[in-house]
Amino acid sequence: MKVVILGKGEMLSNLIEGTLDAKCQIAGVLRYERTVMPKLLLALRDFFKSSPDVTIIKQHKLHEIKCDSANSEEFKKEILKLNADVILVGTWHEKLKKDIINLPVIACVNVHPSYLPKYRGPNPYLQTILHRENYSGLTFHLMNEDFDKGAILAQKQIKIFPGDTGKELKERTVFQARILCAELMQKLGSGLVIPVEQNEKEASYYPNIKPDDMMLDFEKESAEQIHARIRAFHPWLPCYVTYGKKFFIPNPYKLKIIDETHTKSYINKHELHNPKPGDIIHTNYKSRAITVMCKDDKSLKMVGTYLYGFFNKPFTMMFIKNIL
Repeated sequence: MKVVILGKGEMLSNLIEGTLDAKCQIAGVLRYERTVMPKLLLALRDFFKSSPDVTIIKQHKLHEIKCDSANSEEFKKEILKLNADVILVGTWHEKLKKDIINLPVIACVNVHPSYLPKYRGPNPYLQTILHRENYSGLTFHLMNEDFDKGAILAQKQIKIFPGDTGKELKERTVFQARILCAELMQKLGSGLVIPVEQNEKEASYYPNIKPDDMMLDFEKESAEQIHARIRAFHPWLPCYVTYGKKFFIPNPYKLKIIDETHTKSYINKHELHNPKPGDIIHTNYKSRAITVMCKDDKSLKMVGTYLYGFFNKPFTMMFIKNIL
């Protein structure tokens, strides 16, 4: 079975490995970067800082498709020339046109990192942690002209652990993509897959986050919500703790929720008068720790924070020392 793979980064790498594990022939690969980066800039980046997916493409001597869009006539001609049985898509920004979706002999398959129909949209890794889910997932589904709505071919639930950031969840998800990809490709080749339509009553969609979502609001969110937000945004974007005109960036791996009783002991120990949610109730400049009272009267201790800005960062300890 001949497979053409479209994708980016770790997901692309694992789809390549999974397809090869299934003993399928990879007829061609189209990297996401070719559709968004100038050719010269991409060539320089590949030469000086080769990514894991490029390394795998070279290692297996795969044919790299050089088109600037998966909807282009150039790509269409390439697929027809390669006589692809399956187009496999993982981490892609374009909505494929119907004539492209209908090109492969067997199917055009998308890989979405959630347990569809839940968490449709551009970054389910972030959204599932942000919404404090216990499980995320991985879904291989048929593509149609709507994002993430095609019939399901294979699925797997993926556990979200309490300290997970988006980085760890993504790493586990793309690794499972390799395993599930190999299983699915073998079944597709034998005609043993029955597509299952998605239940629209269970569907949910979350768009891209906005800049305001990066600003932590301790007056409006509980300690658990703030804790989840900081972890969810890593490694894509930082969150910010505002103090006057300064912004602190918390370390997503050094967070601790302090219950209401211990929060009150902090307040009494330091003789703070009527603190309210959003107030900094304790600091430790040596560990660059800031503890902030949250909406639910619990507090969040953030160790290893640093000031935003190249010139501000070296003065983080000194600034924290003078907060209280």
